Amino acid sequence: MSAYWLDWLSLLTRWAHLIVGIAWIGASFYFVWLDNHLDAPTDAALKDKGVAGELWAVHGGGFYNPQKYRLGPPQMPSQLHWFYWEAYSTWLTGFAMLVLVYFLDPALNLLDPARAAPAGYAGVAVALGFIVGGWLVYDGLCRSPLAKAGWMFQAVLALLLAQAAFALCWLFSGRGAFILFGAMLGTMMVANVAMVIIPGQRRMVAAIARGDAPNPVDAQRGKQRSVHNTYFTLPVLLTMISNHYAGITHAAHNALALVLLAAGGAAIRHWFVLRHRARERAGRTSPLALALGVSLIAATVVLLQPPRVAGAAVDDARALAILDIRCVTCHAEHPTFPGMAAAPNGAMFDSLERARAKRSLIATQVQSGAMPPGNLTGLSDDERAALLRWAQAR
Repeated sequence: MSAYWLDWLSLLTRWAHLIVGIAWIGASFYFVWLDNHLDAPTDAALKDKGVAGELWAVHGGGFYNPQKYRLGPPQMPSQLHWFYWEAYSTWLTGFAMLVLVYFLDPALNLLDPARAAPAGYAGVAVALGFIVGGWLVYDGLCRSPLAKAGWMFQAVLALLLAQAAFALCWLFSGRGAFILFGAMLGTMMVANVAMVIIPGQRRMVAAIARGDAPNPVDAQRGKQRSVHNTYFTLPVLLTMISNHYAGITHAAHNALALVLLAAGGAAIRHWFVLRHRARERAGRTSPLALALGVSLIAATVVLLQPPRVAGAAVDDARALAILDIRCVTCHAEHPTFPGMAAAPNGAMFDSLERARAKRSLIATQVQSGAMPPGNLTGLSDDERAALLRWAQAR
């Protein structure tokens, strides 16, 4: 496939992934908000029908009155709306992006010769193992007696995820590790929907249709997995955008950064969940979860701050010569690197003016080791240091 058509395929797949992802995450955020804003009904007729909570809301010029039943209505309504296509579509388009950007040419973005993963498609197999294995371990943990242990379950899950993050950063390139961590969490989320939540809901619907009472275990398991998905959301969104920030993904302590940022996102999400129920505490919500999340992110910012490189000044001619050999094959108005139709992110270094305009970007990419990807053009340590001194000079 030519670079032109590959670019279009990548753009349209990414666009579709964004659209359905917004639909899924938006629905998730809304239902978490809704669940935490329901009040016990005061109408005796609603109580007799089995309504556990209701809410009045106004939006778009109209009034809404959603109600939630303890297990299900006495009779199945003729129209029942399901929420699952958003989750499935998000995973399918996301996996397609994973294949297009990381798996088709693993040496470009997924693998790094300095890391431990095997070369070529053997490295892709290891990556797939993390995605599938992550779900199997997580699902087994949820089905174990530990799932009822509250904070202990949360601590064990957090520890396992942190270990996975360190293992991925040891095996793969920074970009590859971050995106695979997100893909692993995203797979857990969609598998929760496909393997637990929707099957349980189908059993509940079938029971009501037969005139039987639904099994409360199905409702409890669905709620458990839905809550987990809530806390996975912000870390997954972080990894989706991380490949644009090489200063983070390819930092010396990138694994620790990934863990701290993911934990910070989960803590901030917890603060929002607590805030939904502030009316139960006279409108007050403790800022501790928010403060923890912000502190973890701030600590990451300090941790990854790059040092300035000492040494002799590097003139423009020397910098341009290195860029011309090691970088301009891709970063030019007309790239010559096979399969490259346009300069990545529009960054071009094929003239002094263009290179100077991108000094900050060059410094970040060179210092982190993210560029050239997999060091495909053989940028030496001396050349990297020279480019960095030139880019950091003002």
